[in-house]
Amino acid sequence: MDWPRIDEHSKSMPYIKLNVSGEPQMTAPASYSTQTLADAVGHDFGPSDPFEITQEMINNIADVTGDHQWIHVDVEKATKFGPFGGPVAHGFLTLSLLAAATESSGVVPPDAKAVLNYCSGKVRFLAPVLAGSSVRSNFKLVGVLRRGAGAAICA
Repeated sequence: MDWPRIDEHSKSMPYIKLNVSGEPQMTAPASYSTQTLADAVGHDFGPSDPFEITQEMINNIADVTGDHQWIHVDVEKATKFGPFGGPVAHGFLTLSLLAAATESSGVVPPDAKAVLNYCSGKVRFLAPVLAGSSVRSNFKLVGVLRRGAGAAICA
């Protein structure tokens, strides 16, 4: 894929507030829609709403994935013997929260009919996420590829 360079879309656009959750409000370009995606390349949408990672969430993802390693699900052992001072979330749990984070960040244009995951090829887990932690995601639109009428792939 040949992604457009960010500087090819340096058109200045005013911004409007979309999120009214009480957290720092996210911004999206004015007139942001599926038709103006390319104009928003390079735009940083700011942080998503925070998500608390609970032990219950960690236990549930362990049941779904079959990954019941003690570092995730045995609170006492992970606290006493683990390298992080307590149980840590599965990488797949933190990755799965990106779906909800896109909603609160304003990344999805208001006229989008559906949003599908295309890939996550450059995902890296740089630090453990302990149970009880709060995490946020930050989104920056780096490219848009049109795929037929009404379809686009964004990164």
